[in-house]
Amino acid sequence: MMRRKSALWAATTLVLSGCAVGPNFRKPAPPAPTDYGQAGKGQATQAVSGAAERAAGGPQSVVQVFHPGQDIPAQWWALFHSPELDKLVRRALDQNPSLESARDALAAANENRLAQQSALYPSISGSYNPTRNKTSRTYSAVPNSNAWLYTVHTAQLNISYVPDLWGGVRRGVEAAKAMRDAQRDQLEAVYLTLTSSVVQAAIDYAALNAQLEATNSLVAVQRAVLASAERQEQVGQFSRNNVAMQRASLAQNEASLAPLQKQLEQQRHLIAALVGDAPDAPEPTFTLESLTLPVDLPLTLPARLVEQRPDVRTAQDNWHAACARVGVAVANRLPNVQLGATPGFAAASIAQMATPGFGQWEIAAMVTQPLFDAGLLRHQENAARAAYDQATADYRTALISALQDVADTLTAIRSDAVALGANASAATAAAESWHIAQAQYRLGDVSEVTMLQAQQTQLQAQLALAQARAGRLSDTVALFQALGGGWWNRKESVAPHAPSWHPDKGLAVILP
Repeated sequence: MMRRKSALWAATTLVLSGCAVGPNFRKPAPPAPTDYGQAGKGQATQAVSGAAERAAGGPQSVVQVFHPGQDIPAQWWALFHSPELDKLVRRALDQNPSLESARDALAAANENRLAQQSALYPSISGSYNPTRNKTSRTYSAVPNSNAWLYTVHTAQLNISYVPDLWGGVRRGVEAAKAMRDAQRDQLEAVYLTLTSSVVQAAIDYAALNAQLEATNSLVAVQRAVLASAERQEQVGQFSRNNVAMQRASLAQNEASLAPLQKQLEQQRHLIAALVGDAPDAPEPTFTLESLTLPVDLPLTLPARLVEQRPDVRTAQDNWHAACARVGVAVANRLPNVQLGATPGFAAASIAQMATPGFGQWEIAAMVTQPLFDAGLLRHQENAARAAYDQATADYRTALISALQDVADTLTAIRSDAVALGANASAATAAAESWHIAQAQYRLGDVSEVTMLQAQQTQLQAQLALAQARAGRLSDTVALFQALGGGWWNRKESVAPHAPSWHPDKGLAVILP
């Protein structure tokens, strides 16, 4: 008896631990080290001297330094040192419906994974069927009771089990788990996109606000210049052509006010939408002065980048799922065994079910093998292999795109730092020229028009400087987004009911 049990246990273990057909997914090797095409360009983005930018009204920290291997904080937007921005991001994480949808999609994917695992276990169902029957007198009466009318109470269990001989079920579970992981990484992608969009929207609002203020000041100065030019034309000190040029310049700047105002209102609506509010909901006002340019910038190595970018991780998860589906398709073409048992009772009364002799059972086994399906299973396997090759190419595309994003962002940071330096120097020179013109005008050395034109040049330089400062802030946001956003350092969720996990410690989904 013990030998039989040992043999049965060994056979069961052999069946359940058999090798799964199809290719085994292997994590791709990390990309080769690269400097993102930035060799020889140094680590610091020295845009301009601190004195020059302070004179032009810019932030005091004007040198951004790259630190290879430096980690990214989970709340990287706090590096801009804006309490209003912190509050806005938290509101977006609490209220944005896209993030809520991604959480629900993750919960559904996790349930699908658990549902797929149920195929590894026996299926058991129960039934109870009471019937009242009458036998025609054409036939014999029921032998046991010798009656034409009789009652039968049938209680039965239906037990079925399909051993996973070829690992097709396990490959299906593997695919479902990979799709769960892909949805998890999609959630992180939504999280990263949302936080980056909120910070970028605040920067764009501050830039538009600065441009609108500078343009309003510029229009006011140009109106004064035109009025002075018209007075001097009347006394013959200014030509008609010069007056016409001043009118054209004023009209051009006045025409730019409406588009700027429209963009500013649309930016306000965008911020409201990102935090899940109606367009008319009051939102905080941002200025460039309220945002600090981060000085120390991380520079993630390519081997870590593939572990941190949600889009690359999603592509790898899809690749893994496609690999597992090849095994499922192969297993579907092989023989399968189905085991079944139906123990139960059939009695004339419920009380008889507890009496010996009224039990019944059936044990069966069935072997199935596809013989002819007009090539259905073969084509499904070929399609699975083609999808696996496609997922491989998609992963390579995502990886190359990630490296390109980082390289483009680093180039933009360096180039825009140089542009900011040039604009800061121009703004400093224009401000100095305006102060000299003011002194000369008080002494009567230059006309009012000349003095106002110097002020106009200074305002135009300030407008260009504001755009350049906004560009550097945007480049910094783009860098944090390109490097993955630091989600792996999040200790706990910043939004209610959000899932939290670590890439090496499994998944926990917290539902409402």
